[in-house]
Amino acid sequence: MWDRIFDVLLDALKDTLITLPFLFGVYLLIEYIEHKSSDKLGKALRKMGPFGSVGGAAIGAIPQCGFSVAASNLYAGRLISMGTLVAVYISTSDEAIPVMLKTPDRAGMIWKLILIKIAIAMAAGMIVDICVKLFCKRKEEEPFKELCADCDCEHHGIFHSALHHTVQIVIIILIVNILLGGIMEFAGKQTVEKLMMTNSWVQPLIAAFVGFIPNCAASVVLTELYTDGVVSFGALIAGLCTGAGVGLMVLFKTNKNFKQNFAIMGILYAVAVASGLIIQLF
Repeated sequence: MWDRIFDVLLDALKDTLITLPFLFGVYLLIEYIEHKSSDKLGKALRKMGPFGSVGGAAIGAIPQCGFSVAASNLYAGRLISMGTLVAVYISTSDEAIPVMLKTPDRAGMIWKLILIKIAIAMAAGMIVDICVKLFCKRKEEEPFKELCADCDCEHHGIFHSALHHTVQIVIIILIVNILLGGIMEFAGKQTVEKLMMTNSWVQPLIAAFVGFIPNCAASVVLTELYTDGVVSFGALIAGLCTGAGVGLMVLFKTNKNFKQNFAIMGILYAVAVASGLIIQLF
């Protein structure tokens, strides 16, 4: 019994440590881009007006939840449209891309993942903006000036921020590896497949709910399950379309119209499930 537990812990630790230097390099690059360009990207979104969903989809594709947080604040201040916000949320993949990069046989799917999510985000964002313009009357509110609430990122250099993100994700990956390894060892892969409804058309519905977890752990879990062959590519897309990181939490904090916030969640879930089901058909 204890030998099996030790083997699970050892395997999880080995798999996690292998990813450490690579993840740090990825986050160092991401932090450099975010610290140098986040303000400019935010201003660019505001200037794009009705085409904001196109820019939002492209910006959201950058593997970092910081842009979804900024977009939430911009929307709460009515500086961007609902469609732009939805586009950012849908295209955001949080930690999925760095996690997929550490698996050579799945790394080739990254561009496919990014392009599909950008296409879904653009289409959904444009449709939402058209529907809002035709059927909804929005009351103008005083805009918020602060784009990065509770971030405190301006007090740290990119090395510190990259190391902080790396440690956070490595801890999550270690926990996920231990849990998945333990389940695989003691319950068997078939049990996990049953829980996630593997090879079932309902899997995207389950994955989309998992994606709503306001933490990067959701994208890590879904990506790890995909690389293990438990979750289909369609279900992965569904889960990552609703996985906006902490963006939704910031939205509920800054935008006091909760009916509107839940409507946005409903839109995300409907788009995610529909996209996942369509992709599973092919």
